[in-house]
Amino acid sequence: MKQVKIFAGSASQVLAENIAAAYGTTLGDLTLQRFADTEMGPSFNESVRGCEVFLVQSTPPPAEHLMELMLMVDAAKRASAHKVNILMPYMGYARQDRKDKPRVSIGAKVVANIIQSVGTDRLMTCDLHAGQIQGFFDIPVDHLDGATVTAPYIKSLNLENLIFASPDVGGVVRTRAFAKKFGAEIVVCDKMRLRANEIASMQVIGDVKGMDVVFVDDMVDTAGTICKAAELVMERGAKSVRAVVTHPLLSGPAHDRIRNSVLTELITTDTIPLRQENDKIHVITLAPLFAAAIRNVVTHESISSLFV
Repeated sequence: MKQVKIFAGSASQVLAENIAAAYGTTLGDLTLQRFADTEMGPSFNESVRGCEVFLVQSTPPPAEHLMELMLMVDAAKRASAHKVNILMPYMGYARQDRKDKPRVSIGAKVVANIIQSVGTDRLMTCDLHAGQIQGFFDIPVDHLDGATVTAPYIKSLNLENLIFASPDVGGVVRTRAFAKKFGAEIVVCDKMRLRANEIASMQVIGDVKGMDVVFVDDMVDTAGTICKAAELVMERGAKSVRAVVTHPLLSGPAHDRIRNSVLTELITTDTIPLRQENDKIHVITLAPLFAAAIRNVVTHESISSLFV
């Protein structure tokens, strides 16, 4: 079996340390040099020749951290690593997965091309914005399910009248899959946007009166949608409202919106480190799941068995 070495990018240092610890090792020694104009150059301070290398890096903000990660892949390949695997808990640009209007880019496809162009052997990620993004890659993609760690926490709350809600029509499939784990029903919030991160109107499709509502989504950015949806279901008679998301982007006024919202709590994971403390946010680590996935990749065992 090839020696496994795990290295962290600057965006995922803590998560990478926890993944390495859960795997039973320590992080490899990596230095990121920066020039005065912010140009960066990573270098490995230990041999990776013939090793199975895993590079851990989420990509918010996506441009800088994606470039850093690509340079890390290139450095590992040039240092004769046996295989270079990217462990990208959160993939930036995944929201741009199709042409939804004329003359726009498909950012997720561009990122896929970049990742493959530097010689990446494998991508491991979690809860892509759209599952079909896996088809943009011609290398193996291990698409882990964040519900593996968040669903048990929801079950531990022992909510009596549980119902799941999708904050928009596009998230119905994700919400239904989550609800299936509980044998519960779902409702949908139908929203209309004027522009990105700005909602014009919203309505609830389904009955939430007297119910403990849990919204399900892959990410929360400015928290405008989730807070407005939570307020709407409470106005419709819900008993309580929570949200479970995998990727806590939490940009701009997100933290203040969540603190001042009717949400009982926001349940999320550590794919992205929180920029500030928030009493309403409950973070569950994905480190054991990623460590188990690394172990199964190395030993050629099933990845889906970890969460299916």
